[in-house]
Amino acid sequence: MRSVCGVAALLLLSACASQPQLSKMIQCPEPRPQVCTMEYAPACATLAAGGQKEYASPCNACADDAVAGYDTGPCPE
Repeated sequence: MRSVCGVAALLLLSACASQPQLSKMIQCPEPRPQVCTMEYAPACATLAAGGQKEYASPCNACADDAVAGYDTGPCPE
């Protein structure tokens, strides 16, 4: 009986650990960048009109006026 409870507890804990983390969108600074370095650090941008688009870096994302903000890392598929 004890081993069954232990296995059930482990399953519940592993299910909690696999939940996706909610990310917080980072707002683009004003004034927006005019020139960006050629750094590759993917950023998933949230467009003001809705939707998402992946950019090579947060700087490239914020240089686009259509972008409201971004999250670091590539966009989820």
